[in-house]
Amino acid sequence: MPAATAHAAAPAANASAAKSASPAACAWPAWNTFRSTLLSADGRVIDASTPRQVTVSEGQSYALFFALVANDRASFDKVLTWTENNLAQGDLATHLPAWIWGRRDIGEDGKPVAASATSGASGAAHAGEPQWGVIDSNPASDADLWIAYTLLEAGRLWNERRYTALGTVMARNIVREETAVLPGLGRTVLPGPVGFTIGKDGWRLNPSYVPLQVMRRFMLALPEAGEWKALLASSARLVNETAPKGYSPDWVEYHAKDGFAPDAQTHAESAYNAIRVYLWAGMLAGDDPLRTGTLATFKPLADFVGAHGFPPERVDTTTGTPGPNEGNGGFSAAVAPYLSALGRSDLANAQVDRSRALAQKSPPGYYSSVLMLFGLGYLDGLYHFDAQGRVAPAWTSACPTPR
Repeated sequence: MPAATAHAAAPAANASAAKSASPAACAWPAWNTFRSTLLSADGRVIDASTPRQVTVSEGQSYALFFALVANDRASFDKVLTWTENNLAQGDLATHLPAWIWGRRDIGEDGKPVAASATSGASGAAHAGEPQWGVIDSNPASDADLWIAYTLLEAGRLWNERRYTALGTVMARNIVREETAVLPGLGRTVLPGPVGFTIGKDGWRLNPSYVPLQVMRRFMLALPEAGEWKALLASSARLVNETAPKGYSPDWVEYHAKDGFAPDAQTHAESAYNAIRVYLWAGMLAGDDPLRTGTLATFKPLADFVGAHGFPPERVDTTTGTPGPNEGNGGFSAAVAPYLSALGRSDLANAQVDRSRALAQKSPPGYYSSVLMLFGLGYLDGLYHFDAQGRVAPAWTSACPTPR
């Protein structure tokens, strides 16, 4: 990949020229590494750990956010264009992006699949050559929310009405296609348009899909304020009422009669989805009305890290019993902002050190890299969120001193 495209402007000849100069990008070596190792030249984030070399819409959404934080407009536009062309049938205003894209001529195990299963694939059509295309067309609301949010913020920060308009339309489509009014809970974000109902009066939900600062921004920025106010309220309940022992579950059930219940499919486990819940909580603005209560919800996690020096990889959320394995370096990076928000800078710094030390031993893959960009980038001062849910990248004010 080429070097970062946003450079400091040359010294202005006069005051008016200085006012119009483009802001510089702040140094962010971790973003440069991510871009050069995980982002293709045409703008897709590749999970190389999978035989199918998949791209998921979630990865595209995060790359857009990081490019905005980095003031890297060229990468932002490449990622957006690839996402629209390959995941949204060429039009994000009409189609929410498909969840998974990759090699369709092989299965998850890397073995060839029947030719009929690859119909509709893009790319080479010759026998024996890779067939590329959408693998799962069902959208994922976590990705869709982050894309719409980042488009709104890019429109505001870069003064680009095209982004604002597209983000607004996407948000409207999310409300229409990926939310439902649940009895006793109100309008709620579903994980996707299809496949998350249980019988006639049950649903599967995912607490990590609804960062509260993102939901608040939609409520304050969009015309459909009433619907987004309800979505923020249900999201806050989803995050805070599903962790009775202080650990968020990856998935949870909600039933019209009985409310929240442990997820049968995943046995109420907390693992690679839920780690993001603590990350989002730790990055809530100091004056966000939901911050104090949300931080308190997960205090048992902080106690565990304090006692053991690492976050657990998996936890039974019904009992609060951790599994035997340590969370990886991405997990440490994800919990560090939460520990810092609790005032435990000693624990936060230790997790930052652990995350970086593990990355030195073994280069992190796609997901750990994402968690590290979010968590360490936040603690390094490259961005923060305000009480209105707006992102404030450092390049809009002053770059932090490199750590």
